[in-house]
Amino acid sequence: MTTANLAAIVLAAGQGTRMKSDLHKVLHPIGGKPMVQHLLDSLTHLSPSRTVVVIGAKGEQLEQSLQGVEFVKQGEQLGTGHAVQCALPSLEGFEGDLLVLYGDVPFISEQTMHRMVSTLAEEDDCGLVVLGFEASDPAAYGRLIKGADGSLERIVEFKDAAPQERAVTLCNSGMMLIEGGSATDWLASLNNDNAAGEFYLTDLVEIANKSGRSVAVVETDEAELMGINSRSELAAAEAIFQSKMRDAAMADGVSLVAPETVFFSFDTKLGRDVVIEPNVVFAPGVTVEDGSTIKAFSHLEGATVRTGASVGPYARLRPAADIGPGAKIGNFVEIKKATLAEGVKVSHLTYIGDATIGAHANIGAGTITCNYDGFLKYQTTIGAGAFIGSNSALVAPVTIGDNANVGAGSVVTKDVEGDALGVSRARQRNIEGYAAKFRKEKSAEKAARNAKKKD
Repeated sequence: MTTANLAAIVLAAGQGTRMKSDLHKVLHPIGGKPMVQHLLDSLTHLSPSRTVVVIGAKGEQLEQSLQGVEFVKQGEQLGTGHAVQCALPSLEGFEGDLLVLYGDVPFISEQTMHRMVSTLAEEDDCGLVVLGFEASDPAAYGRLIKGADGSLERIVEFKDAAPQERAVTLCNSGMMLIEGGSATDWLASLNNDNAAGEFYLTDLVEIANKSGRSVAVVETDEAELMGINSRSELAAAEAIFQSKMRDAAMADGVSLVAPETVFFSFDTKLGRDVVIEPNVVFAPGVTVEDGSTIKAFSHLEGATVRTGASVGPYARLRPAADIGPGAKIGNFVEIKKATLAEGVKVSHLTYIGDATIGAHANIGAGTITCNYDGFLKYQTTIGAGAFIGSNSALVAPVTIGDNANVGAGSVVTKDVEGDALGVSRARQRNIEGYAAKFRKEKSAEKAARNAKKKD
C-alpha cells in the first residue's frame, strides 16, 4: 500500500510533569531506545511524505535527539486540537491525509496504522478514522458511541457520559486519521468554547458528521495504545517490551533459563541455540551468534559474541568487544574495544582493553592491559598461541609475539618476540626465621597493649 500522500503529526508538546525529570518525557528509554523513537521507527514502514513533531517545553532536547523529522512549536498548551493546528502552517500546500499520533504512546504498530489508512481509503464517504480499544478497566476514558450502521456518532467524555454510555467499554485512544481534503477546514472550525478553554481534537467527530461524512473506528489491543506519563507507567511499558522480546527470542530458538530475569535492548540480535542464563543484561548494540552461551550475571553492551563462544558468569563486555568463535570469557572479566580470535581463553579476573588477541591464546587470571596513560589510549597485541601468566600487567603500546610466554607477575613494558619468554619482576629473596621472629614480636606487643587497657 502506498502512503506517500500522508503526513504524520506527532504530538510531543506536553509538560510531562508527572515524570519529574529534566529529560523530556518522550525521550525516556524503553529497551534502550527513546519511547518516541519506537513510534517513529514503526511509522517509517508507512513511508509518510512528511513527519511533523509538535514540541513545547524542553523541545530543544527533541530537536537534538531526533533525525529525519520536522519540528513546530506550540507556544501555549491549548489542547490537542490546538497542537494539530500549530502543525498546519508547516504543511501549507500539502493536500494529503493527516495521521495524528502521540509521542508518549510508543507501541502502536505499523499494522494498526496501515488499517487506519486502508479504512479511510475503502469506506464510502469516510472523512475521519478514530483509533479505539476495548478497555479492561474503562475508568475515565472517553467512550466511542457508534450508530446502528457501525459508524462513530460521537465521543463522550466520562464526566459527561450517561449511565448507559459509561457502560460502553470501547474507548478513545486520541489518535486519528483525517482526510486531507477536509482537514484544514475542519481543524479551523475547532473552538475553545468550553470550561477548560481548550481546542479538543475529539470535536472533529461532530464536525465530520455535520459535514455529511462518515466517521469510522479502527480497534486494536489495549496494550498497543499504552500511554506513558509517569515513572510507574514507564516501568510497566518496559515490562511489556521485555516480555515481547523474551517471547520472540525463545520462538527463534534461544533458550532462556529464567526468562523473567533477562533484559534485552531494542536491537539485541541472538542466533539459534544460544543459551542465556539468569540475570543477564543486554544493553544496545549486542549480537550473539549461534550456539553461544551467556552465563549468569553478565552485562553486554555494543559487543559481538561469535559462534560457540562462552561468556561469564559475572562478565562485562563493553563497546567494540568482539569475542571470537569458541572463545571463553570467564567470571569477573571485563573486555572493551578488543578483538579476540578463535579459541582465546580469558578465564577470570582480567581486564582487556584496546587489544587484539590471536587464536588460542591463553590469558591468565589477574592480567590487565594498561591501555591508558591519563591522556591517550594505546594498543596491546597478543599473538596466536601466546600464554600470559597470571597477575601480569601489559603496558601498552606493547606486542607479545606468536606462541610467546609471559611469566606470572610480570610488568611487561617491552615487546616479547615470538616463542620467547618475557619475565619482568624482582628476584625472590627468602630470609630464614623471619616469620617466627615476627610472630613472637607482634604477640608480645599485642599482649602489652591489652595489659595496658586493663590497667
